[in-house]
Amino acid sequence: MTQTQNCQLILALDLETRAAAFAMLDRIGQSLNWVKIGLQLFTAYGPDFVRAVADRGYHVFLDLKLHDIPNTVAKSVQSIAQLPVELLTLHASGGAEMLEWANQARADHAPGLNLLAVTVLTSMNAAQLHALNIKTSPEEQVLHLAGLSLGAGVQGLVCSPLELPPLRQKYGPAPIIVTPGIRPAGSAVHEQKRIMTPRAAAAAGSSYIVVGRPILQAPSPAQAAQAIQAELFGNADA
Repeated sequence: MTQTQNCQLILALDLETRAAAFAMLDRIGQSLNWVKIGLQLFTAYGPDFVRAVADRGYHVFLDLKLHDIPNTVAKSVQSIAQLPVELLTLHASGGAEMLEWANQARADHAPGLNLLAVTVLTSMNAAQLHALNIKTSPEEQVLHLAGLSLGAGVQGLVCSPLELPPLRQKYGPAPIIVTPGIRPAGSAVHEQKRIMTPRAAAAAGSSYIVVGRPILQAPSPAQAAQAIQAELFGNADA
């Protein structure tokens, strides 16, 4: 399966401060369209930070990985519906009822918002799953949680790029699939366990790839972002 023409790059804006984040966006400019805001910056600076990033013309992926009782998660989705957010994460392991309540809140308050169920974190491998008394492989657990999540009505998934082929084979092109754990050739792996290059992830069916440090730590973040997008579209050697 080749879906490179549909795959988009999301910058993981995982920095310590608002000032550092905006300095990075000044350097990035319009070399990419999507920015992921994670728990650290959202906890520090809140909804106003989300609005400020969106005001710069970026699409916002809010990566909070919500996981609580169904009513609390639904109310959180209702609150986030007031923000210029287009993608929002919640944990698939919260269960079908939590996911269903969240999706109903989305439908009622922000039908343009897409919910993404996080399956197995890309920092986890089989040994870590087994330590949690999950005896299946990462791929089997991802497929299980994907079925639960899509059955509950959410619009997409977050998973390692290594699970893309079986997911696309089973569920086809409709679900949004966002893949962190992307490392351009020659980049440091850091704590990621299950990784893939941008072109390979796009070819396997990723809707969006998430890249952080290979862009944030590059001498020219804008050039790094452009190079990754060139690779996505088959204009660079992989």
